[in-house]
Amino acid sequence: MQVVLLEPEIPPNTGNVARLCAATNSGLHLIEPFGFRFDDRRLRRAGMDYWQQVTWRTWRDWPTFYAAHRDRGTFWFIESVGVRHYAQIRFRSSDYLVFGRESAGLPEALLEEHRKRCLRIPMATGPARSLNLANSVAIVLYEALRQQNFPGER
Repeated sequence: MQVVLLEPEIPPNTGNVARLCAATNSGLHLIEPFGFRFDDRRLRRAGMDYWQQVTWRTWRDWPTFYAAHRDRGTFWFIESVGVRHYAQIRFRSSDYLVFGRESAGLPEALLEEHRKRCLRIPMATGPARSLNLANSVAIVLYEALRQQNFPGER
C-alpha cells in the first residue's frame, strides 16, 4: 500500500503517519508545500526512530507525483465528501490512499477530477467536523490491509 499526504501541515501528524507506514510496510509520499520543516523536533519525536524504517519520498507538487505513479495502481481520495465509504470497496496492494491538508482537505479540483474514487469515513452527526489526519490514515490503511489478510504480519 502507498500512503500519500498532500501538503501536510502538522508535524506530529506526519510523524505518526510515518510510524504507521513503517509498522505496516507501506510506502509514504509527502507532497509539497509542507507546513513544517523536516528538522522540526515534533516531526522527529512523533516518528521516533521509524523514519529510517519507512520507504518515503517528498515530491515538489501533485502533478509531478501523479505523472510518476498514475499507471502503478488505483488512487483513492479520502475526503468527507466521498461518494462511498471506505469499507465499500475492495483494496489492492498496489493502491494509493490520498489524504489532504489538515485545515482544508483535498483541493476541490482534484476531487472533481477523481469524484468516482473519493471515499469517506462515516461519522455520526455531532459537533466534530473531522477526524485527526493520522487517525484517518490508520482507519483506511488498516481496512485495506485487513482485506489483504495483513501481508507480512509477524
